[in-house]
Amino acid sequence: MLAGAAVVVVAIVVAAVVVLRGGGSGEAPAASATSAGDAGDAVTRYLRAWSAGDDAAAAALTDDQAGASAALKAARTSLGAKALTATLTQVKGEMAAIHAKWTLGAGRVWNYDNELRLVHGDAGWKVHFAPSAIHPEFGPGDRFAIRGASAGPAVTDRDGKTLMTWEADGPRAVDPAFAPLVLPGIGRLAAGSGESWSVVLVDAANKVTTLYREGKGQPKALGTSLSSTAQAAAQAAVDTAGAPAMLVAIQPSTGDILAVAQSADVTSGNALTGLYAPGSTFKIATAAAVLEAGAANAGTVLPCPGTVRIGQRTIPNDDEFSLPSLPLHSAFAHSCNTTFAQLASGLPPDALAKAASQFGLNADFEIPGITTEAGKVVPSANAAEQVESAIGQGRVQASPFGLALMAATVAAGKPVTPELVRDRGTSVSTGYDAPPAAVLSALRSMMREVVTGGTATGLAGSGTVSGKTGTAQFGDGSQANGWFAGYRGDLAFSVLLIGANSSKPAVSASGAFLRRL
Repeated sequence: MLAGAAVVVVAIVVAAVVVLRGGGSGEAPAASATSAGDAGDAVTRYLRAWSAGDDAAAAALTDDQAGASAALKAARTSLGAKALTATLTQVKGEMAAIHAKWTLGAGRVWNYDNELRLVHGDAGWKVHFAPSAIHPEFGPGDRFAIRGASAGPAVTDRDGKTLMTWEADGPRAVDPAFAPLVLPGIGRLAAGSGESWSVVLVDAANKVTTLYREGKGQPKALGTSLSSTAQAAAQAAVDTAGAPAMLVAIQPSTGDILAVAQSADVTSGNALTGLYAPGSTFKIATAAAVLEAGAANAGTVLPCPGTVRIGQRTIPNDDEFSLPSLPLHSAFAHSCNTTFAQLASGLPPDALAKAASQFGLNADFEIPGITTEAGKVVPSANAAEQVESAIGQGRVQASPFGLALMAATVAAGKPVTPELVRDRGTSVSTGYDAPPAAVLSALRSMMREVVTGGTATGLAGSGTVSGKTGTAQFGDGSQANGWFAGYRGDLAFSVLLIGANSSKPAVSASGAFLRRL
């Protein structure tokens, strides 16, 4: 029995040797059990260095250090790789099975399996380097490339004009100077809309082989409400305004955002979210509150002294001008602060905030592609706040976007929901109801008079324009911003000039905008 057991042991040992050597004559001897473990360790060290981005260290573990170093670096660069994780799955004889996972950014991950050939020399085991060590289909002279969606538009304006095209790294603006406050956000929407991308192999003859593809073949271009004509006119107007300037244009009938522009010298805030005292443009809301309360009608004759003392607050007209008693519509056209302050002092503390809400200044929208802030108007805490709010000072705040929305509401006669990207509807977080039709009708007539015989006669030659000017002090009161908010036909807009100290430059910029349309 002992002798039989010995024979069995010998047979097992012999069989093990045959398996390790491949069992056939003429085949290259493989590693022993011990040297196979050394081979796995060599491959692991190579893969760790490659994964860490240390291509030189990885190349030193191959049998072609110079060639490997250059090829590994070129492959990483051409892929624009953010990270690589290469792992060993099995060593069998002189071959090592590995898995490569490339992270290429923006949610792009490329996985594949490969095999590495191993060689043993005086320095121990090394990875035999050939281009196929990078990818099984990679050959001499080949290079990787990342392709986005097929060439074509990614974002278009309202007329189908291409604003952004597909590039390897996503949508890119045709003109980087076009709507820089708006296009980047729309581009991010387009990039996340099922964009197709692929990894391709380009050989020395420029033959392209697709190695990996993900996503739809060709995503539909995102259409926007932007008007290339209006945007170009708006940008030209703010660029030549002579002071830091912003302009927002909205189509009242649809809520389409047509243009968002600001000059390069704006150092803080922006046209969509920057909140500023609106000055006398807020008299649109104050007049609505007065009319709704029945405190006066458009024809009510009222005093317009140079200054008026209300409680602890002295309210002056601009340059303390005074006029004989005049109808409310004329006091509006000439922007009599004293008239509107006196009227507002008799209104309830929440009257102006409620009126402002009827024009969207307290509304809140989630507009895909952009962030907006229309304004903030709260009930007055005391009499002083009430009269300051009446003329758009104190705690009353609005953005150029908000005042364009206000003008659009007057023109449309209904609440306006701003839209930017087609098929990506705006969510209304806080909506609003427009003032009664009779109030809006009176306001339209009053706003038209501002242009025909009031503070914005500089726009008299720009078509049938209606609106309201405003000047609002800021900081220590030594400087003021200039405003104009209004509409012409189915185009509503607002213009803000920072530190202009008068509304006249805003009127001039509005004229420049309208002339270019």
